[in-house]
Amino acid sequence: MYDVIVVGAGQAGLAAGYALDRTSLDYLIVEASQKASGSWPHYYNSLKLFSPARYSSLPGLPFPGNPARYPSRDEVVSYLQSYARHFDFPIRFNTSVTRVERQGNGFKLHTSTGDCLATRAVIVASGPYSQPNIPDFPGLEHYHGKLLHSSAYHSPSDIAGERVAVIGAGNSAVQIAHELSATHKVTLISRNPPRFLSQRPLGVDIHTWMTYSGIDTLPVGRWLNRQPATPVLDNGEYRAALTSGRLAQRSLFDAVTNHGLRWQDDIVPFDTLLLATGFHSAPRFLEGLDGLDRATASRHKGGVATHISGLYFVGQPWQRSHASATLRGVGADAAFVVKNILSSLEQPIRGAKQAKGCCA
Repeated sequence: MYDVIVVGAGQAGLAAGYALDRTSLDYLIVEASQKASGSWPHYYNSLKLFSPARYSSLPGLPFPGNPARYPSRDEVVSYLQSYARHFDFPIRFNTSVTRVERQGNGFKLHTSTGDCLATRAVIVASGPYSQPNIPDFPGLEHYHGKLLHSSAYHSPSDIAGERVAVIGAGNSAVQIAHELSATHKVTLISRNPPRFLSQRPLGVDIHTWMTYSGIDTLPVGRWLNRQPATPVLDNGEYRAALTSGRLAQRSLFDAVTNHGLRWQDDIVPFDTLLLATGFHSAPRFLEGLDGLDRATASRHKGGVATHISGLYFVGQPWQRSHASATLRGVGADAAFVVKNILSSLEQPIRGAKQAKGCCA
């Protein structure tokens, strides 16, 4: 039996591994894919970090290269894989967790390989980005055009037709809409207009100010989550696109039609609807754990499950601060969670790495 099993070897799982490595706990990281890179390889091709490299590191290993640049998606993938190799974490690749159930005071994890793994505690570090949120918009099931979530978007070549509606007001929605506006007729649609935050106030990147003020990584940053929309970091080009009319913006529609969207008596045709509507944070493998549905099982406070003893989370949006689901913020949350695990496991199991199966 392991002391801790971490589900996921993306940025959250690797940060958890770093924190666990500094204890005597016997742990394992299981990863569904064949590489330690989380959801990053699946993001759109043009994605760049919103924070400079100097503020985009996991604990113990700085992000390489010019610290003032904004790393690309592929650079992040390379960094995460280098991080896993550098610390030589115990990772079992090509292993998905299909179900978690209670076993005594611990857990039994069923996997895609047919194995079962026993553990005293579980850290869910798989992140929310594999569970797209598709809102139940009236009439959506009757839409005849192309419908895709932002998680399935990679480049403008993925978009069918000329007229595109991008639904959402966050960083990804605005960045994708702006990219598409160079080749398509794009309308950005959201319940509230996007709120912009200067990326470099007074010529200094906003993350420098947030780091020195403490708002980025301290719990006081959570007040931002109560705002109508998370501010979109902008160097001025996004606002300019909206002001010039290159990128149109409308309020949320009343219904989806067969070929577009309806606002009261105004029906506008769209060839593609792109939903930048976020993700769910309730893994399917938690369904039924301790008799709870997965949404209830996933509730936590600061990464410590509120309904299930021995269950923890790392990498959730707004877990403890504004930066919780980012490279720069996940390390602090992982350390906090591992500290709680150490407190709960008063006599951690040490030593033997063999005989970890539990299906009898």
